[in-house]
Amino acid sequence: MTTVMVVEDETNIRGLIKMYLADEGMTVVEMTDGEEAWEYFLRHPVDLVILDIMMPRMDGWQLCAKIREASDKPILMVTAKGEPADRIKGFELGTDDYLVKPFDPVELVMRVKALLRRYRISVSQMVKLGRVILDKTQYLVRYTDTGRTETIPLKEFEILYTMASYPGKVYTRSALIEQVWGYEYEGDERTIDTHIKRLRDRFGAYEQDFRIVTLRGLGYRLEVYHD
Repeated sequence: MTTVMVVEDETNIRGLIKMYLADEGMTVVEMTDGEEAWEYFLRHPVDLVILDIMMPRMDGWQLCAKIREASDKPILMVTAKGEPADRIKGFELGTDDYLVKPFDPVELVMRVKALLRRYRISVSQMVKLGRVILDKTQYLVRYTDTGRTETIPLKEFEILYTMASYPGKVYTRSALIEQVWGYEYEGDERTIDTHIKRLRDRFGAYEQDFRIVTLRGLGYRLEVYHD
C-alpha cells in the first residue's frame, strides 16, 4: 500500500487531494502544519510527500529542506506561489516536482504516480531509456538494439543516471553539481553545460528514446519517449 502524506492547512484542498488519491488505492495521511508533518515523517513510513509552502509553525520551504536532508522520498510542492524564483527555490531545496494552485486534481494524481515510478526506478540501480540501459551496479551502458556494452566517463554517467532516475524532473546546475561532485566542489557550474553537450553528442542516435531538454533560467530536464 502506498502512503502519501499531505501537508496543507486548507481543509478543502486537503480533502480534494485525499479523495482523488484514495480513489487510486493510496493511503493518505493529513497534516495541517510543518512541525506536525516533520514529527510524523520521522516516526512513520511515508512513500511520498505533498506539501504547501505557506503553513503555520514551519513553512513548506523549511519542511522540504528537512525531509531532503533525511530522506530521498519524493516531494511534490503544491502552492499558490508560482513565480519562477519560487520554483527555482523549491527545486534547489530538494522538491521533485512543483504544481501551482489552482490545479487539476487529475494532473496531480498523474504527477504523484510519475514521481513514485521514478523513485522505484532509482532504487533498482538500473534505468531503461528506450534502447539504452544504464546499469549503476557496474557503471555500464547497454544498448538493446545492438547488444553492445560500453563504459563512458564517470561524471557523464552519473549526470545521466541522476536525471534518468527522475525523468521529467528539473535539475538546476547547482543541484547536479551537488549530486555528482558533492557540496565541496569549488569549480565553475558551467562544467555541467559541457557534460550535457557531450551526452547529447554521444546519444544523438537515440533521440527517439530520450532527450535532455534545456529550460532557460531553470536548468535541465530529461524526457523519455520510450521506456
